[in-house]
This record gives sequence, C-alpha cells and structure tokens, in this order.
Amino acid sequence: MLAFIMAISVGATSSVAYAEEATSSVAGVSEVISHIENALEQISKSDFSAARGHIKSARTASEQISGHDDEVKAANALVIQGQIKAGRGNVADSTADLNKALKIYKAL
Repeated sequence: MLAFIMAISVGATSSVAYAEEATSSVAGVSEVISHIENALEQISKSDFSAARGHIKSARTASEQISGHDDEVKAANALVIQGQIKAGRGNVADSTADLNKALKIYKAL
C-alpha cells in the first residue's frame, strides 16, 4: 500500500514539473517572437541600436525554451546572423534572417 501511494505521489510531482516547464517554454517562445517582431520594426526604420537591444533580448529569452533543441538552435543561429547584418547596416539580409527565425519560432 505504501509503495502504491509513493508511486502515485512521484507521478503527480513529475506531471506538475512538466506542466511548469511547458508553460515557461511557451512564454519563452512568445517573448522571443515579440522581440524579433520589434527588432524587425526597428530595422525597417534603420534604428539599429534599438533593434540590437531587441535581438539581444530575443537571444536571452530563447534560453528559456525547453524542447525543440534543434529548431531553437537553428533559429538562434539565424537571429545571430541577423544581429551581425543589422550591425553592418544590411537591412535586407538582416530582415531576411530574422524573418526565417521568426517563422521557426512561430512553428514551435
């Protein structure tokens, strides 16, 4: 009987932990999407300083995303490339990379 109660307790605890992890992951994806969209808006205005801040925030928020490791890694690589190109003032290529990353994050 005691073993049965312990087994149920462990199962319930792991379910709660999984739910918390999934919630933080969804919040992380939403935050990344928001920052990338804001960065794209700033890049279109040629405000690269503000865009750089949003890109850095997107990269930081991406660390909160659990699961989908390959997709997050690919999207983050595109964000980094977009950041580099924005720093050089390359609006077209930066926008293209950030739009590709945005598409990946929206698919998560």
